Amino acid sequence: MNVTTRFAPSPTGRLHVGNIRTALHNWLLARAAGGRFLLRIDDTDAARSEEQFVDKIRADLAWLGLVPDGEERQSARLSIYEQAFNRLRAAGRIYPAYETQQELELKRKVLLGRGLPPIYDRAALHLSEAERAEKEAAGIAPHWRFLLDHAEPIRWQDGIRGAQHFDPAALSDPVVRRADGSWLYMLPSVIDDIEMGVTDVLRGEDHVSNTALQIQMFTAMGAGPPRFAHEALLVGSEGKLSKRLGSLGCDALRDDGIEPEALLSLLARLGTSQPVEPQPDIAALVPGFDLATFGRAPARFDAEELARVNAAVIHQLPFARVADRLPAGMGAQAWEAVRPNLHRIGEAADWWQVIEGPVTPPPFDEETRAFLQLAADLDRWGDDPWAVLTAALKEATGRKGRALFLPLRQALTGLDAGPDMHRLLPLIGQVQARRRLLAAAAQ
Repeated sequence: MNVTTRFAPSPTGRLHVGNIRTALHNWLLARAAGGRFLLRIDDTDAARSEEQFVDKIRADLAWLGLVPDGEERQSARLSIYEQAFNRLRAAGRIYPAYETQQELELKRKVLLGRGLPPIYDRAALHLSEAERAEKEAAGIAPHWRFLLDHAEPIRWQDGIRGAQHFDPAALSDPVVRRADGSWLYMLPSVIDDIEMGVTDVLRGEDHVSNTALQIQMFTAMGAGPPRFAHEALLVGSEGKLSKRLGSLGCDALRDDGIEPEALLSLLARLGTSQPVEPQPDIAALVPGFDLATFGRAPARFDAEELARVNAAVIHQLPFARVADRLPAGMGAQAWEAVRPNLHRIGEAADWWQVIEGPVTPPPFDEETRAFLQLAADLDRWGDDPWAVLTAALKEATGRKGRALFLPLRQALTGLDAGPDMHRLLPLIGQVQARRRLLAAAAQ
């Protein structure tokens, strides 16, 4: 069977790290099997859905490189839902219920007060036609529930959690449609999975009970359910659900200089037994993706770990991948010289300033100024000017180690540390290097 997965965000906000991880894992699951990855925009909630977020979701997926093989919008599929709803209603699997939200909450509190699970009592099923007519005549529009079959337990083999078992009698008949005619998530999602040919549903463990309900909906519609897998939720590094994760989206990450490949490299392995491997090409993440490596413990997201992965990815990026993001005039040689010192690509501009100048060295004592004057007077160059200069100074002065290298670096760059001087000095150039040494010696 060809594998088809889907990512189904609601356009009520930007993508954040939690649903980016879901999108990535579904993309990887499809790509690892040579299958299809679909985007489904769950926009049936017209009051909360915004078109601007549809565009931003697409843009975020494009930035991440998770390009879908097809797209559907639930708002364009309402007639399909209506037809399926009518079939299920005619088959007796959907029924009207008239309780208000306040009445349902009261029932819930009573049951909890008695130490019982707050399961809907199916009172609406016992209404006569006359009682229903009376309620509707009074202007009470019904909401609609799916009738669970209590005859058999609900079972499935979860791709991560293993064998799952639910007693349908311990579950409330789920509401699938509101009194105003709008849809809740449960039924349209099942209809879409059937119509779109979805074979694998990979989502968070907070959907496990939804899966139990939806499996009966698939059966009621005469369709076999897809394979389900529920992964542990993402938590903050402090070990509990972090509100910050809900606001940490593509825009914020991009503004912070995080590369999409770094984010994907980290999220691909969080919650698995596999080590995080910084990959500058997301295609390299596909071969190692395996649901069997996923654990049940919460997946910890650590911003400091992301920063480390980001630096490691940047250190592998070729000039062609970053050329349009570098300062004007900065070429491949300069990029390769400064790349090992970067945590963000934006920092390249700081090192380009060091190369181009001017620089401000620290004050030096008299002995060091004389040493720098000698370095300027020697004016040695060659294929490796740093090696030539330091060798000549070592022979002339007997200096070595830090006493030899640090004053030169400070005079030439204004800094105590930085990129390898073997790479940096040719970029500064012979003329500019001598000027800097003379200026430092003349302080």
